[in-house]
Amino acid sequence: MSLFANLRAETRLPGFDGATGWLNSEPLTPEALRGKVVLVDFWTYTCINWLRTLGHIRAWHDRYKDQGLVVVGVHTPEFPFEHDADNVRWVVQQLRVDYPVALDPDYAVWDAFANNYWPAVYVADGEGRIRHTQFGEGGYEECEMVIQMFLRQAGRDGVPDDLVSVTDEGFEAQADWGTLRSPETYLGYEQRQNLAPTDTAMLDAPYGFGIPDRLERNQWALSGNWTLRSGAAVANEADARLAFRFHARDVNLVMAPPTAGSVPFRLLLDGDPPGAAHGLDVDEHGNGTLDRPRLHQLIREPGSISDRTVEITFLARRAQAYCFTFG
Repeated sequence: MSLFANLRAETRLPGFDGATGWLNSEPLTPEALRGKVVLVDFWTYTCINWLRTLGHIRAWHDRYKDQGLVVVGVHTPEFPFEHDADNVRWVVQQLRVDYPVALDPDYAVWDAFANNYWPAVYVADGEGRIRHTQFGEGGYEECEMVIQMFLRQAGRDGVPDDLVSVTDEGFEAQADWGTLRSPETYLGYEQRQNLAPTDTAMLDAPYGFGIPDRLERNQWALSGNWTLRSGAAVANEADARLAFRFHARDVNLVMAPPTAGSVPFRLLLDGDPPGAAHGLDVDEHGNGTLDRPRLHQLIREPGSISDRTVEITFLARRAQAYCFTFG
């Protein structure tokens, strides 16, 4: 297969007229982008798949912005709190997203591109034709070589031949695909799977749950009083628990606090504090605080990978748990 097998038939770059706002830039128009190579990156800030691509997107912006590359991030939200521009603005600052970001809460730009994925990259040449796409993670070398080719075709001098080197750390570390055996798992009832036991639970109403004595791999369970909503499981009381039997190096969980206040939580790994396996958002004793709606890294296992059980106890009510992801 050709290195550039992903080069598309000619498609014109849609505009960004549907964006409701911009971060890091004034609104970008077709006139402002004329003659530029444009990389459009669709993202939503809790998406671990996008976070693992961010190091490359950021590095390409830094390296090629003075040679005619314009990176445009289009933030199209998945979860309700991602519609809030202030939340996106905070994340942009925290993650050092310095390139222009179009806010797309109504999916208008998403629809203009007929997009279906997070993350999704579209690269347009200097004549405004989309000629390369990448859906999902990977394809970094090919994408950068396409950027270099389009810049040269646009008459830019001094375009380097070598490729960027990205340091994997935090959320941006690539998944350990060789050991990953647990899938993305939503906790709201619209996309719920593998809740144990499966024959219980009222929907959209408080319900008392119990964790079975044994969980099979990729099953999850609740203890205490919870409400299963369409997009999330909501703890109705302090000391409500959430457990998941997983097989992966990393365990991440999209969570949100109540509208006002924060929720401390305690994490156990196979019944003990996580120690060296704690993630970014938990200390070695298993203590963490839910104070913003975002993705939380709970576990990063430094040793061998096997089936293990993570259990989170929320020490105040109204914590919202949306989706587990793994790496």
